[in-house]
Amino acid sequence: MLKVTNANVFYGKIHAIKDVSFEVNDGEVVALIGANGAGKSTILRTVSGLLRSRTGIIAFDGKNIGTMPAHKIVNMGLAQVPEGRRIFLQMTVMENLEMIFSHFPRLKERVKQLAGTLSGGEQQMLAMGRALMSHPRLLMMDEPSMGLSPILVQEIFNIIQEINKEGTTVLLVEQNAHMALSIASRAYVLETGNIIKEGNAADLLRDDDVRKAYLGN
Repeated sequence: MLKVTNANVFYGKIHAIKDVSFEVNDGEVVALIGANGAGKSTILRTVSGLLRSRTGIIAFDGKNIGTMPAHKIVNMGLAQVPEGRRIFLQMTVMENLEMIFSHFPRLKERVKQLAGTLSGGEQQMLAMGRALMSHPRLLMMDEPSMGLSPILVQEIFNIIQEINKEGTTVLLVEQNAHMALSIASRAYVLETGNIIKEGNAADLLRDDDVRKAYLGN
């Protein structure tokens, strides 16, 4: 479904992404894990058309989207839930969302509430619901657990699994490596702009290097 080949992304003279190649197959949950500043969010922004790779090919359903504007990429069936949620705080939940309450019944009770008064977990649900309004075939999520309590993190990840089971492919960028690997089918480990490991998520959960670096044991 998505195939990134030899992507190189720069911020000025800073080489942020270095010859990165990876793929996401239809129906998968694929995780990109790594420390803060490793380049995970940069990869998502490049795939979604907000940044440009100087080299390589970004293909979605076999079509090169590397030079397409972001709105056309969305129209092809690819949506992103940005880091920090980026909801419109001065609009109501209903104005942000308009629909999609089956996964987020908690939001249905708050449709006329200002989005800025929601809890962090509810704001994340709203950001996810808004992205799902375009009925994407591939949903990219950037740090969905950021700033949330452990109970809400579990709830958000349960929703991600439900969305995937209903047919949406997921590319997940997440600093909480344990949670990401626990729901992903495959994963890539990113370090200073390079992919240093890849494989089955369950295998990476047991990998000594991954455990020491990202799982705290």
